[in-house]
Amino acid sequence: MHEMSLCQSIAELIEDAARRERFQRVRTVTLEVGRLAAVEPEALEFCFEAAMRGGRAEGARLEIVATDGRAWCLGCGREILISRPLDPCPHCGGGQVQVTGGTEMRIKALEVE
Repeated sequence: MHEMSLCQSIAELIEDAARRERFQRVRTVTLEVGRLAAVEPEALEFCFEAAMRGGRAEGARLEIVATDGRAWCLGCGREILISRPLDPCPHCGGGQVQVTGGTEMRIKALEVE
């Protein structure tokens, strides 16, 4: 389950930010997770509490904001929204699409004290 290692990395980023910005506690962590990021939101939520234990984000609430998968259709030259990497173009039905977004995961916001 790579979601645990992702949560541990998030905890490290939070601790680095706390030292740099001088805050003591984190109340809410907002993550943007692309629909094509190969991250299971339920598994991320499950691992989050354990990974934050003992740190500044212990007891923090996790908010996950899903972002759309985006691709460029090589057949009709349109930017499209997709749910899976192999989805066909909804306009022309073509299967040659190049993923351009929705694979990322980032900390969007921290609510801190």
